[in-house]
Amino acid sequence: MRDREWMALALQEARRAFEEGEVPVGAVVVCGEEVVAAARNRVEALKDPSAHAEMLAVREACRKQGDWRLTDCTLYVTLEPCIQCAGLAVLARLREIVYATEDHRFGGLVSLMNVVQHPRLPHRVRFRRGPFSEEARSLLERFFRERRT
Repeated sequence: MRDREWMALALQEARRAFEEGEVPVGAVVVCGEEVVAAARNRVEALKDPSAHAEMLAVREACRKQGDWRLTDCTLYVTLEPCIQCAGLAVLARLREIVYATEDHRFGGLVSLMNVVQHPRLPHRVRFRRGPFSEEARSLLERFFRERRT
């Protein structure tokens, strides 16, 4: 598995978000063995509360794949997807989500609720914790610490 490689790309996107004054979250969509999309949070830049890294990466992947169904794709993301992005993963029929660290406030996989495996939904998305948890968490902590001072 190439989890470290894919998550490293997502972490690179998160660092770019940090430099741009965005909450440092990055996402990469991998279909087969190919990265088809990479994105970072752009909420502030786009003045759009839905402009999360996952949302932007999935939109780009759908455009490139020419289909809204990403059944053979995995989303790598540095922070556990929020409820909005977890719902998007179900709607896009993603195969799997690999996340680096939990989001204890808004997490839609393990922290707040498990949206992607709700028994009443027509599709379930596998998920697991991946590499670079400490790096992703540290970047987020640094971002919020610097914003408070």
